[in-house]
Amino acid sequence: MKLSKRVRQLLPSVTLAASTKAKKLKAEGKDVLNLTVGEPDFATPKNIQQAAIQAITDGKASYYTPSAGIPELRQAVVEMIRREYGLDYEAKNVIVTDGAKYSLYLLFQAMLDIGDEVIIPVPYWVSYGEQVKLAEGTPIFISCLQENDFKVTVDQLEEVRTERTRLMILNSPSNPTGMIYTEDELRAIGNWAVQHDIMIVSDDIYGQLVYNGNTFTPLASVSEDIRRQTIIINGVSKSYAMTGWRIGYTIADEQLINAMNNIASHSTSNPTAVSQYAAVEALNGNQETVEEMRIAFEERLNTIYPKAAALPGFKLTKPQGAFYLFPDISETLILCGYNNVTDWVDDLLEEAYVALVTGEGFGSENHIRISYASDLAVLEQAIERIAGFIEKKIRENN
Repeated sequence: MKLSKRVRQLLPSVTLAASTKAKKLKAEGKDVLNLTVGEPDFATPKNIQQAAIQAITDGKASYYTPSAGIPELRQAVVEMIRREYGLDYEAKNVIVTDGAKYSLYLLFQAMLDIGDEVIIPVPYWVSYGEQVKLAEGTPIFISCLQENDFKVTVDQLEEVRTERTRLMILNSPSNPTGMIYTEDELRAIGNWAVQHDIMIVSDDIYGQLVYNGNTFTPLASVSEDIRRQTIIINGVSKSYAMTGWRIGYTIADEQLINAMNNIASHSTSNPTAVSQYAAVEALNGNQETVEEMRIAFEERLNTIYPKAAALPGFKLTKPQGAFYLFPDISETLILCGYNNVTDWVDDLLEEAYVALVTGEGFGSENHIRISYASDLAVLEQAIERIAGFIEKKIRENN
């Protein structure tokens, strides 16, 4: 069977692949500590569950919905943006999708022609580049230094800008680094985009998960000119522990929303109805559980960070948001006798039963990603196992 060129050029998701391998070992009876997937370990809050049950009981979840989402949810997104961002949009500026990942997919399909370029700072979330390629665009990767908190600068952007540059992606707080752009940094990047008429895809999915007094500044809120140049991507998966419900959304110019809606109408038809009614409650309902989960993640970060930073050879910048550690382990690899980070990660899983994600999938060949979206007991045990694995490999290498 001949497969399409677009499929043959795709790389598999390293996060899902790592999680699948970990689950397979666990199914075989191995005591695997899985710190791979960016998924809160909390159950969806009860009020959201009850809203879904009520929608089913009332029969509202039994039918197709508008492909752009039910009016109640589109309006709930508008109200959330007004509340959290201080910005006024209308429901016509919103499309609801099957997860924020599908929002990104629709966006690239709607905006990119063959050879159009999208600037992607490295490290990056694993699907950005692959989705650009699926739209027959060209991802342009810019390596960002850990010494600069993994943030891209205007000078770097200008170095790679061409006449084919259509978009750049900005993810703050970042997956996988957890770093947050300041308002001044956002203003500089936003003004650069305005000057050169380049749209910025602002992936705000971790915007409510910030810690230790740090502040998330939405790019679209910096100025009116920058707002018009910004496409907001968000969803309910991370902040509301709703990864399985698959609800994301895009906020943008009406013309782009209509284009994305046309594609969605010929692909998924509409997001799952019951999930949409649940998401209405998530955005409109009591927000106390969001803060409770944020506090729990903050406690985990503050507990686990110094222990991870003390591991032999680990070079680690403390994250400001999201729920990942992204240490440079190049010195650890040397100590352990490895020359490839993926081999080290694979052996850690096979020998110590700790599942992490190789940094190669994020464009960083010397890093690993550790999710701390697990309870503290699991995290502390994982660090102990990693320490033991490193000590063992050091002994074997000497």
